[in-house]
Amino acid sequence: MYDADGGVRGEFTYVVGHLLGRLECALCDITHGPLRRKRAFDDLRARLDIPFAVVHRNERSPELEAATGDSLPCVAACIDGGWQIVLDRDALSACAGDVDAFARALDSALSRL
Repeated sequence: MYDADGGVRGEFTYVVGHLLGRLECALCDITHGPLRRKRAFDDLRARLDIPFAVVHRNERSPELEAATGDSLPCVAACIDGGWQIVLDRDALSACAGDVDAFARALDSALSRL
């Protein structure tokens, strides 16, 4: 889940806030370059053998919002019918915007489940 709202207004607010140094989302840094989504991230999604959706803060289901709360950005997985945070803000920040680092962190986290 991104720590940003979706939609035209949400995207605009984030881009301006990010450029001004007021807003930050480590997941946005992993998935997007300066102008658009990173091809490397699209390639990673295509290779994953698990369902994977990218969701903005205002697009979460009530169940997902209850599980993630203010712990954004994060990666969550539905395990045994319930949502669980797999990668938190610190883990995503440690990837430093690198898709390969994200892939390794995700693989490591999923192997511990």
